[in-house]
Amino acid sequence: MKIKVLGTRGSLPTTNPNTLHYGGNTPCIEILEDDQLIIVDAGTGILNLSHQKLDLFTRFDILLTHLHFDHIQGLGFFKPLFNPSSEIHIWGPASSSQSLKYRLNRYLSPPLFPVHFRDLPSSTYLHEISHSSFEIGKLQINSNYISHPGPTVGYRISNANAVFAYFPDHEPALGINGWNAGKQWISGIELALNADLLIHDSQYTLDEYESKVGWGHCTVEDAVRFASLAEVKKLLLFHHDPNHTDKDLENIYEDFIQKNSFGFNIELAVEGSEFDLK
Repeated sequence: MKIKVLGTRGSLPTTNPNTLHYGGNTPCIEILEDDQLIIVDAGTGILNLSHQKLDLFTRFDILLTHLHFDHIQGLGFFKPLFNPSSEIHIWGPASSSQSLKYRLNRYLSPPLFPVHFRDLPSSTYLHEISHSSFEIGKLQINSNYISHPGPTVGYRISNANAVFAYFPDHEPALGINGWNAGKQWISGIELALNADLLIHDSQYTLDEYESKVGWGHCTVEDAVRFASLAEVKKLLLFHHDPNHTDKDLENIYEDFIQKNSFGFNIELAVEGSEFDLK
């Protein structure tokens, strides 16, 4: 299973010289497993998929964690949607009030987008998921709701040899008991257990988080604590705040990560980085 980071930025894309290294595109992850291509989230990073690679496939699976704009704003520019030969499966969290199709139509229609979802020439299938388990090719996919405003899921994606967990927007310590509720009650913990690679929200510093409790994101400290409780092998800090420059991210990382000892590897997510989970 090969993982490539196509977009790392949270909330909105950034385009300036101070964010070039870690990336300015919003969340998107590419997964390759034999002859299967899976895309996780459809932020502006989806435009980083190579045209050469897209030409190798006719089926595409897009796993959406939720429908906040930074996670779907690249969807309408996904080239295979306009190819009649493409078969596209979009998996997204179920809502108690509105269908996935209705919610996606609110974006893929005027005035927000010039083309109606119904007019796309590709063969497109929508799948609503919740506490779900399904297979795509040789990959086993498990999802469940996690702590973030609006219907939001985290993913555990595995094959016979490796586990990848993905929580781009997550506030695991939210609630009256926070971390003291017991490991089994922590949002998303069962999906992340013993993962070879965990990509996790780490948008705020401790000072920033004080005024943003309940917004659905967490601090570097909380991301590391969650990863430690889940006993992961590698943590990739993700969903970089659009106001944090490359230098800011490095200072945050050095102030906390490099001054503490952990039993697993921790890195800042870099747009374009690749991981081969064997």
